[in-house]
Amino acid sequence: MGTVSELCASSFQAFLCPSVRPAAATVPDDLSPEEERSWKASGAGKRSYCTTYRLKDEIAEVTNEIESLGQSEERKSMQRNKQMAMGRKKFNMDPKKGIRFLIDSSLLKNTSDDIAQFLYKGEGLNKTAIGDYLGERDDFNIEVLHAFLELHEFSDLNLVQALRQFLWSFRLPGEAQKIDRMMEAFALRYCRCNPGVFQSTDTCYVLSFAVIMLNTSLHNPNVKDKPSVQRFTAMNRGINDGGDLPEELLRIPEDDGNDLTHTFFNPDREGWLLKLELTCNLSSGGRVKTWKRRWFILTDNCLYYFEYTTDKEPRGIIPLENLSIREVDDSKKPNCFELFVSDHRDQVIKACKTEADGRVVEGNHTFYRISAPTAEEKDEWINSINGSLYCLVSNPPSSSSSSSCRAAISKDPFYEMLAARKKKVSSLKGL
Repeated sequence: MGTVSELCASSFQAFLCPSVRPAAATVPDDLSPEEERSWKASGAGKRSYCTTYRLKDEIAEVTNEIESLGQSEERKSMQRNKQMAMGRKKFNMDPKKGIRFLIDSSLLKNTSDDIAQFLYKGEGLNKTAIGDYLGERDDFNIEVLHAFLELHEFSDLNLVQALRQFLWSFRLPGEAQKIDRMMEAFALRYCRCNPGVFQSTDTCYVLSFAVIMLNTSLHNPNVKDKPSVQRFTAMNRGINDGGDLPEELLRIPEDDGNDLTHTFFNPDREGWLLKLELTCNLSSGGRVKTWKRRWFILTDNCLYYFEYTTDKEPRGIIPLENLSIREVDDSKKPNCFELFVSDHRDQVIKACKTEADGRVVEGNHTFYRISAPTAEEKDEWINSINGSLYCLVSNPPSSSSSSSCRAAISKDPFYEMLAARKKKVSSLKGL
């Protein structure tokens, strides 16, 4: 009969080689060399050969399939990431064409919810491009705008907090009609999240613009006559369906310590750059220099940098006062430039940053080295920063200079829009 192991081996061989009768697959121990050669030449040896090599072939085939599957999935993932990066780039250049490319590449579903999620996450997207897309008047774009607002939760937030959250996720476009559609949608969403706060969405709309204008006046250095609480209250009398709003809704702090002009308006420049930073080396306990990808915003003569475009607070703030900028060569990174103190190159720059535990501390850099993705972008950043630096000197260059001083806000469309909305509300009340 044979041992249990021999019977199992025979059954397994019969399964692998059904055309050959099963037999013991191993050479008997008590055979002489000549008998062993004879045994291998016999049918038993052939059956053993069949079993061994069929099993090896099966294992090799399965192994190859697994490896091919892994490589195939990796290739698919790399291809998907490449197409996604291309789609983001196309979106930043032309939002509608970028969305169409992502849909055609099966990276986005052609639904308002899926596109709204993509815009809300904002990874690698230009916030100005997001604002332009959301402000379009096409019915589908308006659906995306409302789906985008559904992703914001405004419950139990005051109006300033809600505006800050909403306007941080994109940049308001410059076209008045686009702004109007977006603020209409915001007012509708805020009133749904906070029923009973305002008599109508028109009231929320009007006060929202008033808050934006107040923020502009408080933080724009070109506005010398800062509005008081009394003046702000008087401006907004009668906007709550003919009545006055409760005083607590109008008591917006004149200066809460947060300059949010860059939140509400298009900055001078924004984009991804690499910044040279000192980081802790866990193995040695020391500090090493590493390049970190940061989202930079240039506005109000300051350079803000963030870890992600969706961050509400900057990782660091670099005031440009008393600083100079220069191109530098770096063996590790191309397209570099540096910010440094003009008169004392070894002097620590007055700046601040946020530590991992949330503490805000003074910076300890004598220079900030930054790398741009391309030589063209490096030149554009240098020109933009130079424009801000010129704004800070007592005798700016003549208007014929290639880098002229740019006012923080050259034209404010909100006053005209607010006046038009108040007129519309008054005419409706007269009917």
